[in-house]
Amino acid sequence: MYASFEEKGKIFTDVITKHPVEVLIQTTIHLIRGQVHIRPQDRIKDEMNRGEDFVAVTKAHVMDSQGEKEIHYCNFMMVNRDQIIWIIPLEEQGETEKEK
Repeated sequence: MYASFEEKGKIFTDVITKHPVEVLIQTTIHLIRGQVHIRPQDRIKDEMNRGEDFVAVTKAHVMDSQGEKEIHYCNFMMVNRDQIIWIIPLEEQGETEKEK
């Protein structure tokens, strides 16, 4: 579980590498555009199925439910998974638009 111990008792743990994925998140009352950080070998679905109550979102633009007006911006926020209706990776949305 622990990577190493220092002689003074400090515990060092392994660093988990994650990369940011731009997403749109529709909640029950807001649309959020930001980044969800996932492990390199995982998908967004894997991150969402971790069983934690909240998902971390960075560079979050909180908008009204139609995405027309920005209500708030923050560098970091936690979103309750029970409030999420859908989540779309923006890179996949861009591919769909290009195909049309």
